[in-house]
Amino acid sequence: MRHFVRLLILLGLMALVLYPLLWMVSTSFKPDDEIVGSVSLWPGNATTAHYPAGWSSMDVGFGTFFWNSTVIAGLTVLANCASCLLAAYAFARLRFRGRGLYFAAMIGTLLLPGHVLIVPQYILFKAFDWIDTTAPLIVPKLLATEAFFIFLMVQFMRGIPRELDDAARIDGAGPYQVFLKIILPLSRPALVTSAIFSFIWTWNDFFTQLIYLNDLENITVPVALRNFLDSTGQTSLGPMFAMSVLSLLPVFAFFVAFQRMLVQGINTTGLKG
Repeated sequence: MRHFVRLLILLGLMALVLYPLLWMVSTSFKPDDEIVGSVSLWPGNATTAHYPAGWSSMDVGFGTFFWNSTVIAGLTVLANCASCLLAAYAFARLRFRGRGLYFAAMIGTLLLPGHVLIVPQYILFKAFDWIDTTAPLIVPKLLATEAFFIFLMVQFMRGIPRELDDAARIDGAGPYQVFLKIILPLSRPALVTSAIFSFIWTWNDFFTQLIYLNDLENITVPVALRNFLDSTGQTSLGPMFAMSVLSLLPVFAFFVAFQRMLVQGINTTGLKG
């Protein structure tokens, strides 16, 4: 009986969590008169017309927005993983003056709201003539600006025994060889975790991309979805929900592709034997 009650509770929580997603998917197949006038979850007269309408409803095809988001998210993942891994290796393994102070200052940036930095960053990037380009969204990531990922990797590297470093140094390896031959291979679970979160956060980012991208040909999927609701009050709810469903597919596919490695990173310490 206890297991049955627990199962019912879990099913209820799952239904509560999945309801918004199911509502969005079903709404993308509803005719325009059912989207506003019907309270039913399932469409009465299902139609797929919203998908081709949403794909070509703007002057630029929606595929361009998907491509822009893919490029920005992909380059951001690479930049974050590379720069944050190097910074984490320095904090976790190297000894230098002021290491503790620098690490504490980096952790302190997590308490700083990102919106506080928008104005000075915009002024700086405008001076570089980077507005309406992908540079403001990618170049800062090369400087290890994501303190959360650095902290995640530092904590992971601290779990790797230092005896491995000492053994490598006895064999004549320097800091670079230790990083490439030992730390980098063992840090793959932390890298995968950082890549997944970095991709999801970048793909779903609206505010930053809205600030720096202006031309219709340069905007990304979250900003393009907002364009279905214009300032005159005209709305295209059906196409908007249809494109919203499509916008979830890359995130879902990215998570599924790396799910096994993510679970492995949670269940193991990166060492075998």
